[in-house]
Amino acid sequence: MQRRFGQLDDVWPAGLGRRLGAMLYDALLVAAIWILVASLHLLFLRHGLGIPAERIGLDPAQVVSLRLLLLASGFTFFAFFWVRGGTTLGMQAWRLRVQTRDGYSISLLQSLVRYLVAGLSLAVFGLGYVWVFFDAERRSWGDIASGTRVVVLPKPAK
Repeated sequence: MQRRFGQLDDVWPAGLGRRLGAMLYDALLVAAIWILVASLHLLFLRHGLGIPAERIGLDPAQVVSLRLLLLASGFTFFAFFWVRGGTTLGMQAWRLRVQTRDGYSISLLQSLVRYLVAGLSLAVFGLGYVWVFFDAERRSWGDIASGTRVVVLPKPAK
């Protein structure tokens, strides 16, 4: 169930600098998750299936399964935070939130579209993120494709 966010009049579109800062923070967290996933994958291959160490990584099925696990764990990280509250841990540090254009939390499908388009945006040398300079609403390709927007939250009152 989508929830409506408050303070909609106090937010403004996020620029590239804040987005990149949050992406850097989240990249460190995802890297840690990927190290854990790769370690568990290796343990399963070695001890669960009994594959000798010198044979690890030679079978294409092992490589494909690891890559799919890494993609799925990355998506799970982002989707959990985006759907639940609109912010990942990195986005919280930079006071960012992803939301629908109407101010609601995003759906799982919108999270999937954002995640896939983010990969495409990075694959073309970050052009999808540089797009915020050219879009009147400061939207990246992921925002446009998923019908979402990333906003800056006001500083909390003291």
